[in-house]
Amino acid sequence: MLELAWILVYSALGGFVGFMGGLLGVGGGGILVPLLASILVYQGIGGEEVIHLSLGTSLMCMIISSIASVRAHASRGTVVWKVVSGMAPGIMLGALLSTQIAAHLNSTYIAFFFALFMALVAVQMFVNWKPKPSLKPVTLRGLLTAGVAIGSVSALAAVGGGFLTVTYLSYKNISMKRAVGTSAAIGLPIAIAGTTGYMISGWSKTLNDPYTIGFIYLPAFFAISIASSISAPYGARWSQRLPEAYLKKIFAVISLILSLKMLLSFVEF
Repeated sequence: MLELAWILVYSALGGFVGFMGGLLGVGGGGILVPLLASILVYQGIGGEEVIHLSLGTSLMCMIISSIASVRAHASRGTVVWKVVSGMAPGIMLGALLSTQIAAHLNSTYIAFFFALFMALVAVQMFVNWKPKPSLKPVTLRGLLTAGVAIGSVSALAAVGGGFLTVTYLSYKNISMKRAVGTSAAIGLPIAIAGTTGYMISGWSKTLNDPYTIGFIYLPAFFAISIASSISAPYGARWSQRLPEAYLKKIFAVISLILSLKMLLSFVEF
């Protein structure tokens, strides 16, 4: 029987991640995955595949947050739908393939990849690096190729691809506002394909809990999604009062520390 205490813990986690996402305008995967993995370990769920369970559950939570984000950016006219339609097939293919590969990888390797990715994100947030725009036009072939790469990495790190997508679109000379809006729209197919992939790849696994579907832990998904949807608007309001650049650096450091802690714990495991 699932204890109420764990539901409250997951709700608190969802509230925190949702608030931070609304505050900074970024996905909370960098915080959600390592914290969720730690909670699942304490709860005794997932075993050696607890990282896979954390990634799959985080991506399913992302579906809910992505829908709201897409609607918000679409209403502002900042989504380049031609780019979304060009990248979406590659995004979904890459995400599905990487989740199937992840199912055969040890949690330590995935934790290492996650920590490395978050280190790159942290560095980018600190230096605020932006690529020099290219003079070459955007092509369907280029969008598909970029989509496969972004989808593959994003599904392995359970992130919406914002860091990679915004960087790529900025390089393709798309304005920052439209790059951010388009990136938000691209986060939805990443979340859907990634969730589907982790659900399928974990279907044959025997996890020690009746509330799992593949690598998705349903109680955590519902509690986190509901709480984050409530707290995100409050974070968005506070974002108008606090220095965004400073907060993003704090977020980067926290994400990196949690990722490294998760990596070290699984090396010991």
